[in-house]
This record gives sequence, C-alpha cells and structure tokens, in this order.
Amino acid sequence: MARWLDPRPVDLPAALRDAVGGHPLLAEALVRRGIRTPQAARAFLDPAAYTPAPPTDLPDLDRAVERIRQAIARGERIAIWGDFDADGQTATALLLEGLRALGANVTFHVPARNEGHGLHIPGLEHLIGEGARLILTCDVGTTAHRAVAHAHRLGAEVIVTDHHVPGDSLPPAAAAINPHRLPDGHPLRPLVGVGVAYQLMCGLDPAVAGRALDLVALGTVADVGELTADNRYLVRRGLESLRRTERPGLLAVCQAADLHPQGLGEEHIGFVLGPRLNALGRLDDATKGVELLTTGDRTRAHILATEVEGLNARRQWLTRQVTNAALAQIEREPALLRDYHALVLSSPAWPAGIIGVVAGRLAERFGKPTVLISAPPGQVARASGRSVPGVDLIAALTDCAPLLESLGGHPGAAGFSLEPERIGELRAALSRAIANRVETLPEPTLQIDAYVELPDLTLGLVAEITRLAPFGRGNPPLTLAVRDLHVLSAATLGRTEEHRRITVEDIRGRTQTVFWWQGAGLPLPEDRFDLALTLRASDYRGLVEVQAEWLDARERQPETVEVRPAPAIRVHDYRSISNAGAVLQELIVQGDVQVWAEGDGPAGVESRIRQQLVPGARLAIWTLPPGPRELRAALDRVRPQEVFLFAHDPGLGEIGAFSQRLAGLVRYALQAKGGQVDLEAAAAALAHRAATVSAGLEWLAAQGKIAIVERAEGVWRLAPGSGRQDAPATGAARARLDALLTETAAYRAYLRGLPAEGLELLVR
Repeated sequence: MARWLDPRPVDLPAALRDAVGGHPLLAEALVRRGIRTPQAARAFLDPAAYTPAPPTDLPDLDRAVERIRQAIARGERIAIWGDFDADGQTATALLLEGLRALGANVTFHVPARNEGHGLHIPGLEHLIGEGARLILTCDVGTTAHRAVAHAHRLGAEVIVTDHHVPGDSLPPAAAAINPHRLPDGHPLRPLVGVGVAYQLMCGLDPAVAGRALDLVALGTVADVGELTADNRYLVRRGLESLRRTERPGLLAVCQAADLHPQGLGEEHIGFVLGPRLNALGRLDDATKGVELLTTGDRTRAHILATEVEGLNARRQWLTRQVTNAALAQIEREPALLRDYHALVLSSPAWPAGIIGVVAGRLAERFGKPTVLISAPPGQVARASGRSVPGVDLIAALTDCAPLLESLGGHPGAAGFSLEPERIGELRAALSRAIANRVETLPEPTLQIDAYVELPDLTLGLVAEITRLAPFGRGNPPLTLAVRDLHVLSAATLGRTEEHRRITVEDIRGRTQTVFWWQGAGLPLPEDRFDLALTLRASDYRGLVEVQAEWLDARERQPETVEVRPAPAIRVHDYRSISNAGAVLQELIVQGDVQVWAEGDGPAGVESRIRQQLVPGARLAIWTLPPGPRELRAALDRVRPQEVFLFAHDPGLGEIGAFSQRLAGLVRYALQAKGGQVDLEAAAAALAHRAATVSAGLEWLAAQGKIAIVERAEGVWRLAPGSGRQDAPATGAARARLDALLTETAAYRAYLRGLPAEGLELLVR
C-alpha cells in the first residue's frame, strides 16, 4: 500500500478561479500542475488556445524533408522500417499513408518480435536488394550505428525518426530526428515515435499530416507517452479525430470490442485498442497491424479485427499464466524480492511478447524495478523491464552493459538481451547499479487531490474533472478519497473473473459501486477503511453513468480522542436590518468576503452558488439555506472565521413559483444540454435541495410534460413528454413535492426566528 499524501494547500489566484469557473477543484488542480494564469489555463483547457511548437524545432527535420522530397521527385524507392509495438505500428501506418498521398514509391517492413527491436542487417540487405534507396525508420534506429553504416555501404541512405534515448553519439544517418536532442523543457521533447513521424509529415505537408491525428493519439497513449505540452495537445486533437474515424480497421475493432467510437477516450486506447494492437506484435505479425490501420477494404478489416480479438484473448490468458508463475517463483524464493534492489525473474517457458506487461504489473505491486527474462534453451535470453518513479532503469542497465548483448529503452522501460548463464550476474549487478544511484528505493506514494463524500460522486463532478483530460503520464487523473467506509458486497467480473465490482457504504448508510480492475486476487479490507479512487463516465451499452475506480485502500487506525475547543466562528446577525443591500456592499468593499446566494442573488453583487464556494476567511450568507445539510456543506467547504447571516428569502417556496422556475430550467436542458440535468446544480439555481428538484421532475413526468430517460446518480436525462397524465402518480408526486417544500420553508422559518445567542451553535 502506498503512503497517502494529503492535498497540498494552494494559493488560488482570483483571476484564475474566475476564468476557469465551475467546481473549485478544477482551478486547484491547475495550480498544482503549475498553471496559475488565465492565459495558461485557457491554453491547457482549450486546444484552440494552444500554440504548438513548429516541427522545424526538431534537429535534422529540414534535412529529412529535403531528402524525402528529392526521393519522391526522382521516383526512388523508400522503405519504412517500423517497430512491432502499437507506437511503431501507428508510426509506420502514418508515414505509409502520408508518403503514398504525396506520390512516393514506398513500401514498409516491420520485424517479428523474435528478431528483436531495432534495425537488423539481414532485413536491410533484403530491402536494399529489392531496390530501396532510402530507409526511413520510425520508433527505432537511434543506437543502430552498425546497421546504418552497413546500409550506407550498400548504397542506401537512412533517415532515423525515433524517441528512444541516444547514446554518446548518433548513427551516421542522413538525418537523425529525435526529441531527446532538444533541451529539457522543450514542448516537443515528450514526443513518442508516432509523434516524431507526425512532425516529419507536417514538414512535408501539414494537410496530409492532419488526416492522421487519430493515429497520433492511438500510438501516443498506447506507448504511455507523457501527456504534457505538445503531446497533450496532439492527443486531445487526435481523440477528437478518433471519435469521427472512418478507418474500416478501427471501426471493426471497436465493433468487436463493443466500443462506441463517438465516446472514445484515452482510457479506451490504454485498456482496449492499444493492447489489441500490441497483441499482434507480441504473439503474431505486427505487419497486420499496419494493414488494419491503413486498409480501405471493410471485409479485410473485419477479418483482421476478428484475428485481433482472438490474439488479445490469448494475450490475456498468457499474461495471467506468467503472472501466476512469477508470483509462485517469489513465494518459493522470497530472497529474490527481499535482498535485491530490483526484482529479476526468469523462465524458459515465458513468451517474450508477454513479459513486459507482467513486469509492469509486478513493479507496480511491489514498488520495485522489475525485469522478466524469457530464456528458452539454446537461445539468447530476451528481457523486458519496468521501473518505478525515481529510478532510471535504462541508466542502471547501461552500467551493466558488459553483461548484455543489446539494450534499448528509456528511464521507465527497457528491453535487452543476454546469454542465459549470465542472468544471476545481471541480478546482482543491476541491484548494485540501482543502489549506487538511489540510496533507498523511493517509498510508493499516492497524492490525494481532495477528500469527498459518496454523494459528491456525480456526473456533474465527472464533467468538471474531464475538462483536465486527456489523462496519463505527466497529467494524472484526479485522485479523490472517501473516509470511513466498509465493504457491503463484492463480486468478480470479466471473462476470467479478474476484476471486482464492490459496493461500499459510509457511516450514514450511503452506498457506491466501485470497480477494482485486476483486483480479484488481492485482499479486501476487513474493517473500516478510507478509499482512494478516480472518476470517469462510463457509456457501457450506451448508458452514461458514473464509474468509480478503486486505486488504494487505507485501513482506519483507532483514533486517540483529544478534546479541544471548537474553532470559534464569529457570526454577525444581519437578519433584521432594513438596508441589507447597502450593508452587503460595504462588506464587499472591505474585501475577502464570499457571498453565498441562490435563486435570485443580490443586485449588483458578485455572488456564488454552493458548488462555487472556496476556502476563505469571511462568508456572507445572503439566501437562507434550504436545509442543515446544505448549510453544513457550505461551511465545511469555506471553513470561514466570520459568517455574516442575512435572511433573504428566494421566493420559491410556493409550488407555483417553484414549478414555473423548474419548468424554465427543464426547457433549457432540453434545448441546450441534450436533456441532461445535474440535480445539485439545479437545486442551487432553485435555492432548494436536490431531493426537492428530483420530486419536482417526478411530478412533471407524472403529468406527461417530460419523460425521465435516465436516472444516473446525481444527473438525470430528460426528453419531451407524451402529454398523457398518470393521475395516481401525479397525486403521489405532488404530495412528496409539497412535503419537501414545506420542510424547507420550516427550516428557513427556524433560521429566521432563531435567537441571536443561538447562532453560534448553528455554525459549529
């Protein structure tokens, strides 16, 4: 279990808060990501406001463009050399389509996994023998000095496009385009292979390149590219393109995987599309992946998509087998985990195409860099490693270079080969190399962005959080935490029951379903616990609802009760003054006061509804709250030192005025928001409770004025009604609405008449 880091207090600039709007959590998250000005926020939240770096910032890009144009003009044969992972497949497809569109004589080659990553001399000799005079790599080649030199001797030139870390020197290529040649902090530095290929194509023809943004998003997310700067901009635009894709191959894969293209997000790439492309490279022929992405033949696309589904199912089965075998190896030899700074495991039976996935899972589970090695008898052993934050795996493996036959990768992931008899030496050497670089392995931590309660987990909150997307490395999703829960029920799900669906309950009896991916084999908390989770919207089978995803659980420790005086909140009683508006204006002039007003706010004053309140020292409560829960939630959100209590009645307590205002809100939702109504936002607009809004909607539905299509938690979707009234249902709904309106009126009357000496108790 990771050590939880509580939310860091932020100094929230007022200009940023006002420019961002919405839930205060959004502006706080931007500040924590280093974004403090309205201009930077707009660039982050809106791709149209972001200015990407020019492709020509990449060293050698101009030289590469000139040489490719020369080859096209001369009719020279160009051979693209790709890689077998999803990044390599999408980069190869992008260049193949783009060069074909420009009239190039172009072919491509993707090596099989058993050949290993990188440029191989036999394959180059074959391409050059078939007439290739220009070799264009993608996602490989940065360390291929011998192969590039050999191609040159055979009469062909090589252009390298890659994103892996260069060595001390670059290969003797006509051009070597690699974002690592840029200074730290440059917006193009996080590019992955397909991103570099896209920049090259932009240099050749920006219009042609723009048609391949869906491939950029697909490859970047599948390769776990850092979603910052230009990478994030390209993925965001690419997702928009992916949702409108007309590629028969992608449409066929989505159909086979039961995905709706128009709802695709980065999580669908990471967990559905990317793994399927990688399954081709891991278990079959990645050339089929390039064909899948570029074919215009729908029949061929469906055949390939069916193959991909079968390979993906096999990949999942093999992944479970290797994971179980690795855990059994640790159980038999606990010293492998206990005594070394890196977990190094090997087996002659493990498929080389699967070990990287399992290494990543074990590194996350044990908080330690992990290397898995496939060592079939009589063959060179192939290894794949994954690191943890704070440990540069490729640098540590470079220290072990004398033991290795080949090496490539980046700080978080690496692949290499070695003789099987040297595995024991490598285990000790890698452990020493890591120990020399880090005194102790970093303790796993989990940064909490906010503590919330179960009723806060609504589609409205999801919509606010989604404004920060796409999420991934460098731009993590917000991590929310809920205190003091217990497990009410749990069930496994998935084709092989590897996931869990868990219902949790808080101390007030409120419940929430949470999904724990890959959590079926892990223990559930036995006692009460705090839960860390992320939120997103699920559109499974077309039904949009909140999906909470289990990240971590922290068992609650017995608490030592220390009795301290409650922090004093000074309450100023302005309920009966005649010049309330002038007094409020004077408070605002004094500064640092928030005005909480709902329904119709005070004229000429900037006020906020309940969701817009932020921490602050002074709170003016203009509208009488509709209930104690709403008052307590506002005080908990603001944590004021002073409260100025006015007694404005919003005038929506009678059913006539309430229903008229509700009907206007419903009309707006139907015309402008696809019928979607956030109950809490509507409650704030009506100065009532969410329960009262839902009762009002039920009443309108019973009268046939609207139809309630969906009741997702916190957000309902409406449609025009049939006009047919259900008399019994109308009477029952009217009675419930009357009761709720009466409750709110009674509470407001209580607040209005509470003796002044009782006000301090009200805010404790």
